[in-house]
Amino acid sequence: MIEDEARHRIAIVEDDPIVRDHFIDIVTAAPALDLAGLAPTIARGRELLALQPGLFLVDIGLPDGSGLDFIPEIKAQTDAQVLVVTSFGDRDTVVNAIRAGADGYLLKDSAPEVIARGIEVTLAGGAPISAAAAVYLLDRLRTAPLVEAAEAEDSGLTAREVELLQLFARGDSYKEAARTLGISPLTVGNHVKSIYRKLAVHSRGEAVYEAIKTGQLKI
Repeated sequence: MIEDEARHRIAIVEDDPIVRDHFIDIVTAAPALDLAGLAPTIARGRELLALQPGLFLVDIGLPDGSGLDFIPEIKAQTDAQVLVVTSFGDRDTVVNAIRAGADGYLLKDSAPEVIARGIEVTLAGGAPISAAAAVYLLDRLRTAPLVEAAEAEDSGLTAREVELLQLFARGDSYKEAARTLGISPLTVGNHVKSIYRKLAVHSRGEAVYEAIKTGQLKI
């Protein structure tokens, strides 16, 4: 959960005015959230990068391209989290969003309280994924070939790093994982940096995906 005194600025990249207004209502109704800016296109979304919001709420199907292509730009130019909220729930789109760096993936038909909670969880370091999207992701992972054990060991994930990924896979935030493991959030952050480097990834969701694909994590 977001700490009571903390406030977080949210940028919304969504072209449908009805959906955009719906997201605005969700953000403005939350006492700990502020609206940083709105954009109906990727081009306009790039203008929001300079505002350095805490989280980008991003749609996939935008008039001037795919939100999947915009996610890496957000990650490269800001420290913002990215929560995808879209109507696309097919296997390839879900997996590609996670691999692009999305920190969470929800469907637009999710209840307002689910989206609000998804924003909070993402800001707290969790990785919310809609049930339908999770089914597709797990199905993709089950059918993906696993690398040989020797190759998997080359990444050198420690037992503690695997424990941490297991907690992220179930949606725990940095603070929740730290409490469960009996370590400080700073130590969790150091482990996360190590995991990202070893797996050559840029988000918790992608780290979980890669660890499962290589046989180092079982959920």
